[in-house]
Amino acid sequence: MKKLTPLHMILIGSALMLLGILFPLLMVLKLIPASFWLCFLTYSLSVSGMFTGFIGALTYTRFKKRN
Repeated sequence: MKKLTPLHMILIGSALMLLGILFPLLMVLKLIPASFWLCFLTYSLSVSGMFTGFIGALTYTRFKKRN
């Protein structure tokens, strides 16, 4: 299994945050029904994406300082 690089972590975090924005937009446009679990899922996607991207960015800058 390959190691997760900082750039991959940043991309995964960005994708999770985009999903965290897209789902509420679809709920506001009433294309998908809003429920408690879907709202909780979108919040979780947003927060986990932010943390994953932030950790990826910190790891990336730390790796660049060493080289």
